[in-house]
Amino acid sequence: MKFAGIDLSEPKIMGVINVSPESFYKGSVRNDEEKLIETAVKMVEDGASFIDIGAKSTAPYLETQIPLEEEVRRAVWAIKTIREHVEVPISIDTTSAKVAEEALKAGADVINDVTGLKGDPKMAEIAREYNAPVIVCAHGEVKNLSDPIHTVMDFLQESLVIAEKHGIEEVAVDPAIGFLRPEWPPWYEWDSKVIANLNMLKIFGKPILVGVSRKSFIGAITGRKDPNERLPGSLSATAIAVFNGANIIRTHDVKETLDAVRMAEFIRRFAP
Repeated sequence: MKFAGIDLSEPKIMGVINVSPESFYKGSVRNDEEKLIETAVKMVEDGASFIDIGAKSTAPYLETQIPLEEEVRRAVWAIKTIREHVEVPISIDTTSAKVAEEALKAGADVINDVTGLKGDPKMAEIAREYNAPVIVCAHGEVKNLSDPIHTVMDFLQESLVIAEKHGIEEVAVDPAIGFLRPEWPPWYEWDSKVIANLNMLKIFGKPILVGVSRKSFIGAITGRKDPNERLPGSLSATAIAVFNGANIIRTHDVKETLDAVRMAEFIRRFAP
């Protein structure tokens, strides 16, 4: 299995760099050209097979609205800045087709859409026009509160239908850890159930991308309110996700996460 030209016979790492000051984890934000390049290069040296650029926070519990022009400016600046310094695929984390298009023109390779092609009606058209691989996140209104994993599967199926209708062949699925927040069960329980049953997403025959890095469900479970203190919990959740079939792990901490991925992948080989 491959995604954006990267062999996924073993799980791979996607390093996250944000150029959005409003992001929930301030340690991931880079607004200085020199530090941005340094971070991207270091992530690849540490084992990242992808770099993911976020120009606007998508955290569902934060006020994150910024002008579209500002998101475009940030995204284009970041991608142009690092493009000649790293050879790995770059993804743009956005819900806007305009931002995605400008990012692709600037040198991005992949569209990472947390609305799963359901937000901006032009997103799928842009992906097709530029022949860009797409990461679709489970997105929709939660109605069945008792069955997180099947709800996620239903949402992803809807996104895959959209992709297929537009002739988008390269698609990775993301179970939306941290994004689906029903009033009940608590979001940290919801996310935990999804990770525990992640192997069910293999039915789609698509790469499974999981992002748990320093997210609030880890803070809720461990009592670590500060994202700076959530690395150990992130590594634990990452290892479980990989053991249950994740192909790509999206993380702020490449070096540490790669070790967790390698351990989980090695042990998984001996599972019945």
